[in-house]
Amino acid sequence: MAPQDKNTPPPLPEPLRVAVADSHTHLDMQEGTVEEALAKAASVGVTTVVQVGCDLAGSRWAAETAAAYDAVHATVALHPNEAPRIVLGDPEGWSRQGAREPGGDAALDAALAEIDRLAALPQVRGVGETGLDYFRTGAEGMAAQERSFRAHIEIAKRHGKALVIHDREAHDDVLRILREEGAPERVVFHCYSGDAAMAEVCAAAGYFLSFAGNVTFKNAQPLRDALAVAPSELVLVETDAPFLTPAPYRGRANAPYLVPVTLRAMAEVKAMTEDELATAVAANTARAFGY
Repeated sequence: MAPQDKNTPPPLPEPLRVAVADSHTHLDMQEGTVEEALAKAASVGVTTVVQVGCDLAGSRWAAETAAAYDAVHATVALHPNEAPRIVLGDPEGWSRQGAREPGGDAALDAALAEIDRLAALPQVRGVGETGLDYFRTGAEGMAAQERSFRAHIEIAKRHGKALVIHDREAHDDVLRILREEGAPERVVFHCYSGDAAMAEVCAAAGYFLSFAGNVTFKNAQPLRDALAVAPSELVLVETDAPFLTPAPYRGRANAPYLVPVTLRAMAEVKAMTEDELATAVAANTARAFGY
């Protein structure tokens, strides 16, 4: 692919015949307006999106956007990488807020109180993305990350909302903490990244497994193996846009309208027709997020 193509949005895929939801997207990080993103998605059969919060500003925005648009549901949380930034500061400032001063545990408590307040709103259908990320957070940040994750589990349970999990290179600890705290009724592993054996553990617990565009990547056979064993009544599809654009558009900006590309690849792996999988995914997403 020529480098200039990187900036060209991928073409509209063939529309789905059965409408589905993008179970995890970041409209606030995408080009263009919310209206444009929703219209483009709806034109190919993606009629609902779950807008995910990663910090206080993003969670407030998600709640406001879901209140304004029927097609949008919100989740609110401090991302696993956000909790250590709040406690320890972030002198590099690579997050969207720029350089951050250390706020200690009191700052984390205040941030969690705001997430708790937002989680009570009716248009907020989930608490997430929360969890553990051992890829980006070093040993010094793990205590803050774990404390934040446990607090989010408690918030999700108290408000009866879905828990949306970000699990990066932390599978065993995520599953252990869910067992220790007692999982909420509805748990979604966003951008599922485990193997087939872990998929069976999650399925036995009744956790939803949401697959993103990386299931289409050449080197992602373990993900496809996990999808193959995941029960069709627990499978969701997501973009995680603007990230994880499915093949053959990897490296370009992702958006909710590209869900059909991933869903078609998933249907192949599951030996289901596109319509069968879309019907299952649509019902599963509504069940997972209670809309």
